[in-house]
Amino acid sequence: MAEAISERSVNGPRRRLAELLKLADVEVDGSRPWDMRVNDERLFRRVLAQGALGLGEAYMDGWWDSGQLDDLFARVLRARLQEKIVLTFSDATEIAKSLILNRQTRSRAAESVRRHYDIGNDLYQRMLDRRMLYTCAYYARGAKTLDEAQEAKLELVCRKIGLQPGMSLLDLGCGWAGFSRYAAEKYGAKAVALTASREQVTLGRELCAGLPVDIRQQDWREANGKYDRVVAIGLLEHVGYKNYRTFMRLVRRCLKDDGLALLHTIGSATSSTGVNAWTDKYIFPNSVIPSIAQLSKAMEGHFVVEDWHNFGADYDPTLMAWNENFEKAWPELRDKYGERFRRMWRYYLLQSAGAFRARYMQLWQLVVSPNGVPGGYLSVR
Repeated sequence: MAEAISERSVNGPRRRLAELLKLADVEVDGSRPWDMRVNDERLFRRVLAQGALGLGEAYMDGWWDSGQLDDLFARVLRARLQEKIVLTFSDATEIAKSLILNRQTRSRAAESVRRHYDIGNDLYQRMLDRRMLYTCAYYARGAKTLDEAQEAKLELVCRKIGLQPGMSLLDLGCGWAGFSRYAAEKYGAKAVALTASREQVTLGRELCAGLPVDIRQQDWREANGKYDRVVAIGLLEHVGYKNYRTFMRLVRRCLKDDGLALLHTIGSATSSTGVNAWTDKYIFPNSVIPSIAQLSKAMEGHFVVEDWHNFGADYDPTLMAWNENFEKAWPELRDKYGERFRRMWRYYLLQSAGAFRARYMQLWQLVVSPNGVPGGYLSVR
């Protein structure tokens, strides 16, 4: 009798998870590359009890594997399995915190930066393209490599905002100032570039030496002055839904009346107040992906939307290229970061690639103006 109870306690959760995955054409201990291979039978209870947090931590701990994590997650998200799983306590806790707290205050934002962007320039130098761009590349114009696609993205942004020699540019959330550097080199712009990351400022200043690019370690809320053009490439994901209106008000204040602003952000088809518990704990603390409704409400009364461009499918090859670079560089990184970090980072990159492949996540570029472009704005692709 005791053995029968024990068998049910193990097989029940396994059967339940296997049935769910089968809806996405993913098998437990199957032979196909995207199938889930179980290394520890405790996995099933952990996932059903802890949801996304349990699944990700179990992978980090080596409890399961898959030869194609990206394909596995693409299948799971296409099948909308996340809607068929009962909300776990960890997920409910994150939702409650995001509703009650402003999780993107200046102090919280600084902590988030420290835990992701300041972990080491060596990691990002090996993972990213030669211009150190940590946002979606643009493959639509025939780019064959990550370097080509990232340069195409920079050129696209410059053309969209009609950048001209001598224009003043504010680059909010600038990363290693890759866009500001390109804008100064190729278009003769004069840039002020803001990032809250100490490591990004240090390397960014080296990369921009001799160019009219002023890189400052500042939160986006500290921006001041008036500029011909304002860009925020990959910042809105860290602004937080409670601060979208404040962000749009700041962009408007810093933009000249005849200026243009470009906002480049990951986007969601539905409004939310946070991300899943695993991503929040290990990758992007306090982040949230904006929706069309949230951004529209925040922009109301501040801007005319001149153009809204979705090229989210291009994030799939971008992430796959980052993962390839990361895996190739791992022998140089192993001693500093350790195997558990490797599994965490691989999980982050390939899970994200699967999400964009499934079109579960989007990538938007918005061009906005304070009063509307006289005669109309000509969209650029």
